[in-house]
Amino acid sequence: MKAIRCRAWGAPDTLRLEEAESPSLQPHQVLIRVRAAGVNFADTLMVGGSYQVKPPFPFTPGLEAAGEIVETGAAVDSLRAGQRVLAVLRSGGGYAEEIVLDAAAVVPIPAAMDFVTAAAFPVAYGTSHFALTHRGHLQAGETLLVLGAAGGVGLTAVEIGKAIGARIIAAAGGVEKLEVARSRGADELIDYRTESIRDRVRALTDGKGADVVFDPVGGDAFDQALRAVNWEARMLVIGFAGGRIQAVPANLILVKNISVIGVVWGAQAERDPVLISRNLAELLRWWEAGRLKPLVARVFPLAEAGAAMNALLSRQYAGKIVLET
Repeated sequence: MKAIRCRAWGAPDTLRLEEAESPSLQPHQVLIRVRAAGVNFADTLMVGGSYQVKPPFPFTPGLEAAGEIVETGAAVDSLRAGQRVLAVLRSGGGYAEEIVLDAAAVVPIPAAMDFVTAAAFPVAYGTSHFALTHRGHLQAGETLLVLGAAGGVGLTAVEIGKAIGARIIAAAGGVEKLEVARSRGADELIDYRTESIRDRVRALTDGKGADVVFDPVGGDAFDQALRAVNWEARMLVIGFAGGRIQAVPANLILVKNISVIGVVWGAQAERDPVLISRNLAELLRWWEAGRLKPLVARVFPLAEAGAAMNALLSRQYAGKIVLET
């Protein structure tokens, strides 16, 4: 088979499509013919050597994929050959024509869902759902501020927050991106290229502030949002796509009983794959009911994985970047 290989820490441009040995199958695993793989910010971190997981060289990146089951291990009775599925790969491996992984990390997809949509689904929607429900305990009627609201994960937070019944304030850079967030249910918009997140949130909430902040951006955006939250607000730290890891001033957390909460969905998936698979199955039912509408910004061929990562890092696109095999 062919797979994208990383042979040294570096930029996405160093990745190459190479011949690779087909993986062997263990009793509790399934073999999947990959049709599409999602591209995530964490993939770029893994290739650059700054992700929590550092696989030995050479390795194949890719944390999510979709395709057809080719073969199941002897101990697998919940899945069968020929099923169309999506998969979560904690340690990477999705940028390949074939993958092998534990059956617990595999979820059947609806008949109407194409592979590109399925590959764009698990990490973004899984992260947002886990963050807003399991970690942030978002309630109907609360105000949710989503930073980076037009990105692959931010846009799903807008959708899921809306499905829960929250009032959504979406913050992103540029009018076009904000209109995408509006199309997915955002009630209020903040263009942080021209507006102050802190001042606009305060104005939109009559001075009360947001109840929950969903933040995959970090840096200056987090600093502003922290000064625009309500009593007992929950700050959900998803990542640092803005490039700067913020220092959190403890005095500001103290005066309003603010909770700053880490969200590491990938590690949770490894610790409790049954919970994550159950949540993904629920989200797929929401998709079937029309409550979720994944947005794929661009599709690249597998051989252009480096270009796809650079497209993601450019932050020019609303929605997800996907590779097709």
